[in-house]
Amino acid sequence: MQSTNPVLPGFHPDPSVCRVGGDYYLACSSFEYFPGIPIFHSRDLVHWRQIGNALERPSQLRLPPGTRSSGGIYAPTLRHHAGRFHLIVTNVSDGGNRLYTATDAAGPWSDPIPLPGVPGIDPDLAWDDEGNCWCTVAGISQVRIDPATGRTFGAPYRIWSGSPGAKAPEAPHLYRIGEYWYLLIAEGGTERGHGVAVARGRTPAGPFEACPDNPVLTHRGTDHPIQNTGHGDLVQAPDGSWWMMLLGVRPGGGTPGWHVLGRETFLAPVTWVDGWPVIGEPGAPAPGSGAPVRDDFDSADLDPCWISPRHRPAQRYTTAERAGWLTLHAAGPLDDLDVTFLGRRQQHLSCRVRARVDAAEGRGGLAVRLDERHHYEIEAAAGHVAVRARIGPLNTVVADRRVPDGPVVLRIDVVAGEVRDPRDGPDTLAFGVEEPDGACAVLATLDGRYLSTEVAGGFTGRVIGMYAVAGTVHVDWLDYQPR
Repeated sequence: MQSTNPVLPGFHPDPSVCRVGGDYYLACSSFEYFPGIPIFHSRDLVHWRQIGNALERPSQLRLPPGTRSSGGIYAPTLRHHAGRFHLIVTNVSDGGNRLYTATDAAGPWSDPIPLPGVPGIDPDLAWDDEGNCWCTVAGISQVRIDPATGRTFGAPYRIWSGSPGAKAPEAPHLYRIGEYWYLLIAEGGTERGHGVAVARGRTPAGPFEACPDNPVLTHRGTDHPIQNTGHGDLVQAPDGSWWMMLLGVRPGGGTPGWHVLGRETFLAPVTWVDGWPVIGEPGAPAPGSGAPVRDDFDSADLDPCWISPRHRPAQRYTTAERAGWLTLHAAGPLDDLDVTFLGRRQQHLSCRVRARVDAAEGRGGLAVRLDERHHYEIEAAAGHVAVRARIGPLNTVVADRRVPDGPVVLRIDVVAGEVRDPRDGPDTLAFGVEEPDGACAVLATLDGRYLSTEVAGGFTGRVIGMYAVAGTVHVDWLDYQPR
């Protein structure tokens, strides 16, 4: 199996994978975005297609009005047992851990089963031969649960703490492989010190002995183009081979290096030596590739790739008011927690995004969002276009110009940069208006480092999309082209 990493580019962190026959299914964290937990399908672990979002109803996912960016949904575990899919996850903004089930990974998924007796984050599920369900969480602690009711049996207890001195033991996954139960965890924090460690025991509750070669995967202190590697999940292919899905980042620019797409999903081979997993290197990232993606908004339902911060009220996002157009009704400015924004993950280090926007009845356009305090946008109003930048406490209009009345094609060109100076940023973002002949009048070019995790903090990545901040804005189409 040859992989082109990342196998899921862009903001797709904390991957969890399971196999049912010849089909693989994968879930990722979604944090403050709605709908939550994208679900993917593959036949080969390399080529993935999004088949839905597990949490697509307000009854399944509540993100309260005060939910900050990088809150919300953390680290799902996806498993298949006794003919049903099980998805266990933490909503750090509303009630902690909960469990969902489905007969089809594409949905519909159940409403949540609360787990009040399960503390912490990053919950995992595993079943033993007697049918007991073991839930293991960051820390690393464990408790038996009834997955049908959420009831716990006894109090959670510590089973392992990872490597001596390593911080943040988290993201546990428990597997029965041969005569041992293997406990796989992430440790070192999800930054440059991230890694994967493993222990094994004769029972799911331990005691566990640590692998003598821990961490079994880390890129800390290396010049590998993939960094922050960790949060792995193991899966066995039908041919008997083993693989790990894990997260990593691709820093760009000079020092200290800035990653802008968020934590992405990578694939690495696994072999077994003396009863321990040996993790091979994730293949180096391939040059940018991929097919253009265009949405003409001709369908009544939005594609599952589209996400919005915190909620997506139907009355603010609709394709029914103007045939073949997406209509957005404004809420507050993009600096607020309640906004009208519909975006897709930036998945390539260089890309071009274009949209035909009619803002005659309002004000809005195209934005690149990391969070409410870090975003760039090109904004149209009647006869006028402006480029705006929000960087921490600073919020300014960078450039503006008059345009003819009527719909206008807005364009953003993201170009990964070459490093000629240790102070060079990872990329540039050029904001412009397309002329009738297809030429682009660039209004402003901005430094991409200010829309990176190293500047903004948090756990997410860039999302590019359409928004409205006043009145009503119509969008005819959006075109995303890898470069």
